[in-house]
Amino acid sequence: MVSIWRYILAGLGLAVLLVGIVAAVYLTLPQSAPGPDLSRSKKTANGLFVASFEPERGVVRQGELQSWLLTLKTAAGAPVEGAAITVSGGMPRHDHGLPTSPQATDYLGQGRYRIDGVKFTMSGWWQLHFGISAAAGSDSVVFNIVL
Repeated sequence: MVSIWRYILAGLGLAVLLVGIVAAVYLTLPQSAPGPDLSRSKKTANGLFVASFEPERGVVRQGELQSWLLTLKTAAGAPVEGAAITVSGGMPRHDHGLPTSPQATDYLGQGRYRIDGVKFTMSGWWQLHFGISAAAGSDSVVFNIVL
């Protein structure tokens, strides 16, 4: 009878040891960081404008030159007209810029600006940075795109 209790206690001890090892491994694993914010509409960095960004043809395409639409509204919701817009960006994890030089080429009314020359040459996380200067002041916004 004593030998059965030894086996039971040894089995419980091994089970506790195994649970401890599994817990230690789980607790020391790196926690995955949340992915980039993929929202297509957001306030600019200083809150002067609300910017929305979308592909003109509705689909993000890899390897092709495409046009996107940047819509700017004031914090009160009025369209922003006559804004000067600069565009830059790249792949933050690859530490390289855009393969093209996108530019705001047309004002389409209602605060909408066409951004021509956008090209994503590979899959991954891209960022587009917009500098905006208008009557309300200067501000910026960053959009994340994951292909």
